[in-house]
Amino acid sequence: MIRKLLPYAKKYRLFAILSPLAIVCEVLIEVIIPLLMSIIVDCGISGQSLAEKESFIADILITLGFGNLAGTDLILATGGLMFGIAMISLACGAGAAYFAAKAGMGFGAELRKGIFNKIQDFSFSNIDKFSTGSLITRMTTDINMVQMAFMMAIRMLIRSPLMFAMAISMAFSINKKLSLIFMCIAPVMFALILLIGAAAHKRFTQLFKKYDKLNNYIQETLIGARVVKAFVRSKHEKEKFRVSNDEIKDASIFAEKLIILNNPIMAVSIYTCIILVLWVGAKLILGGDMYLGDLMSFITYIQQIFMSLMMISMIFVMSVMAKASMNRICEVLEEKPDINDENADESATVKDGSIEFRNVCFKYSKNAENNVLKDINLTIKSGETVGILGGTGSAKTSLVQLIPRLYDTTEGEVLVGGRNVKDYKLHVLRDSVSMVLQTNLLFSGTIEENLRWGNENATLDEIRAAAKIAQADDFVMSFPDGYKTDLGQGGVNVSGGQKQRLCIARAILKKPNVLILDDSTSAVDTATDGRIREGMKNLLPDTTKIIIAQRINSIQHADKIIVLDDGKINDIGNHDELLSRNEIYKEVYFSQQESKMEQ
Repeated sequence: MIRKLLPYAKKYRLFAILSPLAIVCEVLIEVIIPLLMSIIVDCGISGQSLAEKESFIADILITLGFGNLAGTDLILATGGLMFGIAMISLACGAGAAYFAAKAGMGFGAELRKGIFNKIQDFSFSNIDKFSTGSLITRMTTDINMVQMAFMMAIRMLIRSPLMFAMAISMAFSINKKLSLIFMCIAPVMFALILLIGAAAHKRFTQLFKKYDKLNNYIQETLIGARVVKAFVRSKHEKEKFRVSNDEIKDASIFAEKLIILNNPIMAVSIYTCIILVLWVGAKLILGGDMYLGDLMSFITYIQQIFMSLMMISMIFVMSVMAKASMNRICEVLEEKPDINDENADESATVKDGSIEFRNVCFKYSKNAENNVLKDINLTIKSGETVGILGGTGSAKTSLVQLIPRLYDTTEGEVLVGGRNVKDYKLHVLRDSVSMVLQTNLLFSGTIEENLRWGNENATLDEIRAAAKIAQADDFVMSFPDGYKTDLGQGGVNVSGGQKQRLCIARAILKKPNVLILDDSTSAVDTATDGRIREGMKNLLPDTTKIIIAQRINSIQHADKIIVLDDGKINDIGNHDELLSRNEIYKEVYFSQQESKMEQ
């Protein structure tokens, strides 16, 4: 799992190396300071000779010329030395924090980018597997958790063990008997912390699932805000949010109940150890077996030892929380897209807009019992206009989504331009197929920026030409800023019909071999619908046009019309042929005619 994530820190490995190096320097200096303090107490205040002091730091000070100093002179000289190395330690600590922040933030940014890029390769079924809300949580909360754990690891994971080892070594060099006190207490304390962390891991895993649920709910509610207001369901939605929010609160408290035990366990251990050390140390001083400065240094080392253990416990707690997040992140990174172009022909290009379905069956889930599409055999010539009609649930959208490989067939094959769609690189195939989905989605930005999704290099004249075919140019130019008009998030500043026409213009601007309109003129009046169809017929003669529609007026002039029923092709023919022989087509046609007469 860690190996899966570490490559994302590669770009910032220099900072990840410099931070531990700075930490090493900081720790080396910090463990020297208590020894200097003992020199000040024993030699500067108590009057012991520096030469009599059995300590390597005393030998160093003698080498530096401190041997002839005593009393106030020794205190000032040693104090000055302590201040100087303390400043160096401070600089090392600040540098370590800076380098760790650079490495951690960079790692988080690269990981977030990696997951986003991975999601872009997902098929619809891959996204359905995780849910949008869960993917958002993984890219935000989970990555933040892993990022913090990484920053702590490159700092505390070096500092704590090193400080622990060196402080113990110094403590033993001062007095072995006193060292046995914390050697008995520390293992008990650490074992308790390990048990707490192991128990907390499951609780944090459940907590993150609650976050997924809340994010899904928030996303759904914000997108459907107009519906909520229209049906006066604010009170109901507030109650649902309260329940979901309380679930997160309760799950957080449930997890934190264990984690917060770390601090009291640590405090009890530290203070118990200090009390015992002071009690035993006082006896040793009274017996002449220990100096006061040594006892003060020993207590400082005891504090350093327990502080390092506390930091280790913090790392452990963070790793417990981060482990759940890492598992969730790795699930996304390890997810293999259902649709890929690994075996595609690099040189394959879509020559024309001809389409053929050969014995095609399809179901959304491999575990589903029944196929959504069954035994589809269909041939469409390049440049033809094809209408698709069928009742709700007849799999009209499922059929056309197989053409650009938004889904893959379960059985059979789909050919575009005379070749199996799996022979093409995905970007090549999808560049040749434009699809206007049932849900008309526009992005934040201007109208021009949205239309350039079809062709980012298009000139304004080309943009306007596509908009004219889609009957969008007139209303766009009526805005004060024209094509520079800001649409707002999701295109909230335009009506449903205007949004549909802009989506059609965006698809036309792509100049595709195949243009698929999936019920994309439902919010457009009949006259405008007719002008759109006429414009496409005249200006896109070589483009294969597939139109899914509920209104027969939208497809009655098509070269052929496909009638779908329960995932099967019920009939194929032109308007007159189907009107004379097909019961489903006749029923839809006459019901719509009656509706017109009633109006």
